[in-house]
Amino acid sequence: MPHAMNATPQLVYLAFGAEIYQREAVFSIASALAHSASCVSDRKFEIQVFTDNPEFYARLPVTTHAITPTWGGPHRYHFRIKHAALLDVLSEHQKAVLIDTDTFFRASPDSLFERVTGGHLLCNAIGAPLGESPSLPKQSVNYLSQTGLLQTNLRQTNSGVIGLTTADKGILEHSIKLMDDLRPLAPELYTLEELSLALAAHGKLQLNGCTDLIHHYWSRKAQFRAKIQAWHSKHHDDPLSKTAMADVLLVNDRLPRPPQPYRGWQKGVTALIDKERRQFIRELLYGCHDYSNEFDKACAVAWWDKAIVNLEERQGQPLSSEHMTLWLADPLLKLLAGSHYDTMQAHLLSRLKAKQVV
Repeated sequence: MPHAMNATPQLVYLAFGAEIYQREAVFSIASALAHSASCVSDRKFEIQVFTDNPEFYARLPVTTHAITPTWGGPHRYHFRIKHAALLDVLSEHQKAVLIDTDTFFRASPDSLFERVTGGHLLCNAIGAPLGESPSLPKQSVNYLSQTGLLQTNLRQTNSGVIGLTTADKGILEHSIKLMDDLRPLAPELYTLEELSLALAAHGKLQLNGCTDLIHHYWSRKAQFRAKIQAWHSKHHDDPLSKTAMADVLLVNDRLPRPPQPYRGWQKGVTALIDKERRQFIRELLYGCHDYSNEFDKACAVAWWDKAIVNLEERQGQPLSSEHMTLWLADPLLKLLAGSHYDTMQAHLLSRLKAKQVV
């Protein structure tokens, strides 16, 4: 006689490797709890975390699990583990949503689970048809053609969120098979896992998105990680305190930039600077604004580091210490950076020195 399935919706995380992924997961879980329509102790969903470092979650109401070594498959493809973990949960529970660590909630998780229904695949975002996207590697195209899977109307998915009912878990088995087949043919295809999921669901399940409920910060990751690191530094000892829950809501989904009128004024003033340095100076100033939100303030270093990265990409070579010292000595930069100038200068020179030592 088959055992009864657990009807309580499951929120699932997979977090392994560097500490930043664990901290992202902790914050995402805290955001789910902060937005929950019910109190933490009486919520309508359960949280499971598959991790190699369960200590991070000791102060959270979650169940932790070890990651099964075979989930990486024959090619040890780490994104395959997402589908294997969710498939494992759906063997015991009627409904589950796996969410990437680089996410946080905009609304109650209850609203998210309402979108997980039979015959549907919940994903973070629904992308353009395959025929409108950049071409896949030739080997992948050949494989898809040979198997009859190459369909230009295939809608791609962002799998920062994957939600299914147990009745539709066969889609995961199919996507895992596709990953195992395609991985040797397209080892550099970063979106293979998402493509496999879209292929498995195409023609079988309708797609539901949830960008209005979940912010997935795969873009501009450094700035959002800076916000989350600041929250973690402040609240890691008591992530469920009233203050921690209130601060979760202050970590917004906006990039911290000066107001448009002020940016326009800065753009006009910095037009006096040599063209080679102009964009670099403007990007540095994003980190020098006096933001009212303490978590926006925490992005200063991320802005300064990004300014260096962007400059070196434009130049096609690293910035020398001589040029860095000279450019940071610009009187107009000193004036516009104000009280942030000394901190910015010390950070950038230290960063450059560390790179040179390595």
